[in-house]
Amino acid sequence: MNVFLMIVFMMVIGAIIGGVTNHLAIKMLFRPYKAIYIGGKRLPFTPGLIPKRREELAFQMGRTVVEHLLTPESLKQKLRDESFVRTIEGWAREEVAKLLDTEKSFNEIAEHLGIHNLDEVAEEKLISLIEKKYVSLLDELGAKEIGHLIPEELLSKIEMKFPEVAEFITEKGIEYFESKEGKLRLKRMVDDFLATRGMLGNMVQMFLGNTSLMDKIQPEIIKFLKNPGTKELLHSLIEKEWNKVKSWEVHRVVDQVGSEKILSFLKEQTLHIFPVKKYLATPANMVLLPYKARILEDYVPKGIEMVGELVANHVEKMMKSLKLEEIVKDQVGTFSVERLEEMVLGISKREFKMITYLGALLGGIIGIFQGIIAQFLQ
Repeated sequence: MNVFLMIVFMMVIGAIIGGVTNHLAIKMLFRPYKAIYIGGKRLPFTPGLIPKRREELAFQMGRTVVEHLLTPESLKQKLRDESFVRTIEGWAREEVAKLLDTEKSFNEIAEHLGIHNLDEVAEEKLISLIEKKYVSLLDELGAKEIGHLIPEELLSKIEMKFPEVAEFITEKGIEYFESKEGKLRLKRMVDDFLATRGMLGNMVQMFLGNTSLMDKIQPEIIKFLKNPGTKELLHSLIEKEWNKVKSWEVHRVVDQVGSEKILSFLKEQTLHIFPVKKYLATPANMVLLPYKARILEDYVPKGIEMVGELVANHVEKMMKSLKLEEIVKDQVGTFSVERLEEMVLGISKREFKMITYLGALLGGIIGIFQGIIAQFLQ
């Protein structure tokens, strides 16, 4: 009976020593937090392992995060994961739908985002863009001939209209000179002409008698306009003048019309076609509501896909620019030792307990063997 009690006693002592030793070893990973000095000499094993190697731990954690956890490959895989993309699309649809349903104008939305006087700024930007583009085009195309700038297809269409233009001119001329207004104008011109010729004019009127010179000229003018040769002549003149115009340099046209007039015209027409202030003062839902379904079903998924692919293709450069390794290192370096202890124990508390229990178990087994050996040696 005494032998059994001795073995049990040795087992209990061994278990206590093994458990306490392992528990103490775990505690010594963190404690003491600071070095302890006696007589100017630092006690061994102070501070604990983790406080002592804190900087190295921070460096290794940063390196581990970058090389094994947040790698470019893992982030690319996540960005292209279907479930992740669907989640982002759902969130984006909700946010865009809220924006599309808002009764606020674009100006009010911009004010909410901290952008003031959006309509004025946008109009100024548009006008500035027109001015820069106008100057740029003049510098680039000013020395070129107009005929070289107009597309061949358009040139052909314009030149094909010359016979119609000639016919239109003759028809309008005939219509005008046959009208009462045309006759009066022609009579006034003839009378003015004869009045300026003095004696010669009086002789012509005496020679014609009661018949007006206008009555003689008007049928001849109409006859001239109806003649096919007149249309051919007009066609030839239009074509000749058009060829001259095509050879003009852009600078010549601008100088004749006036650069400021052209620029002013371009600004007015642009603001007429794109009334920026009017659009930005309109409630967003009124402008975007007709396109709501298309925006949510087509544009949002495409936008998410494009942004995701763009980020995935540049994630490696972005990570290098962010310097995640240094961020993790600096962040861990700011942690107190108590917080590091809480973090490690929070993750591995159960495992540390098992190590303590394992130490007690091994100590107890060793105590049993020691008790048996001690009995044999007696």
